[in-house]
Amino acid sequence: MEMDNGIIQLSYIQVLLGYVFVVLLLYILRRRSVSREKEVIIATIRMTVQLLAVGYVLTLVFERPNPFVTFGIILLMLSFAIYTVFSKFKGRLSPSMKRVIMTALPAGTLVSLFYFLFVVIRIEPFYNPQYFIPIAGMIIGNSMTGTTLGIHTMINRFTDDKRAVEEALHLGASPKDASHPIVNEAFDAAIMPTVNNMLGMGIIFLPGMMTGQILSGVDPSLAILYQIGIMLGILGGVALTTYFYLILGYRTFFNKSAQLIR
Repeated sequence: MEMDNGIIQLSYIQVLLGYVFVVLLLYILRRRSVSREKEVIIATIRMTVQLLAVGYVLTLVFERPNPFVTFGIILLMLSFAIYTVFSKFKGRLSPSMKRVIMTALPAGTLVSLFYFLFVVIRIEPFYNPQYFIPIAGMIIGNSMTGTTLGIHTMINRFTDDKRAVEEALHLGASPKDASHPIVNEAFDAAIMPTVNNMLGMGIIFLPGMMTGQILSGVDPSLAILYQIGIMLGILGGVALTTYFYLILGYRTFFNKSAQLIR
């Protein structure tokens, strides 16, 4: 067992032993006749290849900090997040709704990210990739999940409650008023996973960022402060992104004559 500054070094063989859990899952799926084997295998391969590639790229980026490279990576992450949201709702998003997502996701995440890095942590230099990239990944990833949940709830509710919305419009309600319950439910669905994580954090589980810092030798009290800060940043990113999407997105379900079109 090799150690470097108190940190246990993992070899490729040791990591390879962890794949026994994938084999275990495949065995359970086969025994239960659950058709997920292909999806699990693809997910495992993609995770492995993507993380190895990212590790190599980040090593180069951290060794040669450059503002254009840092912001280029952030832009790439945002683009992939938007693409992922689009792919989850193939054929269900109108062009106007796609434009709303392309506006809301960058706006909400970047406001939260910049505030956290420049006001809370106060990184130097301002483009420091060691802080910028991993924190951006956490905020963008969670905001993408929140946006996806919000979109899913909104689309389903407008479909299921179409008659109720139309009746409200006929009684003189504006699209905003008729959509109010749907928007509120979608917002609640979007932020609930983040709130639940905050409720269980520290007692039920230790989050990934904090665990990684502790394993790397950081003082647990400092790791806790960082984790509290990043969770608040994630909460802000999810809340802002979802809010921006919902206050703009509900309008895409109506035409200029305030008629429900979806």
